Amino acid sequence: MASTDSVPTTDPSPSTAPAPVGPPFLQRWRRFIEIGFWIGLTLVNGIANSITVLMDIRRVGLGFAAWQPAVWEWSSGLTILALVPALVWFTRRCPLHWDTLARSLPMHLLGSVVFSLVHVIGMVALREAAYAAQGLDYDFGSWPRELVYEYLKDVRGYVMIVSVIEGYRFVLRRLQGEASLLGRPDEGEPVEPLDRPERFLVRKLGRDFLIAAEDIEWLQAAGNYVNLRVRGHDYPLRSTLASVEARLDPERFVRIHRSHIVNLGRVASIEPLDSGDARLHLHDGVVLPCSRTYRERLRARFGAG
Repeated sequence: MASTDSVPTTDPSPSTAPAPVGPPFLQRWRRFIEIGFWIGLTLVNGIANSITVLMDIRRVGLGFAAWQPAVWEWSSGLTILALVPALVWFTRRCPLHWDTLARSLPMHLLGSVVFSLVHVIGMVALREAAYAAQGLDYDFGSWPRELVYEYLKDVRGYVMIVSVIEGYRFVLRRLQGEASLLGRPDEGEPVEPLDRPERFLVRKLGRDFLIAAEDIEWLQAAGNYVNLRVRGHDYPLRSTLASVEARLDPERFVRIHRSHIVNLGRVASIEPLDSGDARLHLHDGVVLPCSRTYRERLRARFGAG
């Protein structure tokens, strides 16, 4: 019995990659939907928290103006919203997976501390500006005590945001398909060389597909993954870029950047830059970076000297 990583494709056309998930509308507006989610979440939390805090103040008869709870909540919410892109970037650089958890957790613990510090500084700055506009002074209190208090709250918010980001990526990988290298069968010899694969296995929604290596347009490193670009769609492969590069055909694929490999057959032109770097224009209009380290090597491959 062959292992699941070496069985023939269930799709009748081995070189045909599975189609992108969802209607074109969702593909086209995905980025706006993602940004809208965080903005909407901030709006809902800001409004709800401002109202409930104001109700608590009125209930116990504290002498705060109605605008003050709104300033407290919105200064916090807007600062956290501004930090979301940084957390998205950080979780790409340091993703949470079971096999790398021992290395990732200390980094995320440090990340939560930085997150809380930036949150508090930004929040206090906004509050001071709002109070100054009303001719008042804002008193944050004892910084050491308040920083500990805020961190105990912020670490829960950090965990929630990171969990949402990682959970969303997990669902996307399952929907769009996740690539893997073909494994050695349990019995017999593999049908193709494992050190120079001609095809990659893509698992999507419980089905297996094979994509031909020659159909890969370019590859990009993304944290613990390498995204394989095939016909305008990305398939994440759990590997390092150097490891994948070593197993690709060097006559077809070439490294152009520390985070990019390109299929030479897809390159339409090379645009040199004054910095010594270059831009690669592909036949489908995609533009990829080419660092000076790899530029001359690439020019030589095209016979440009």
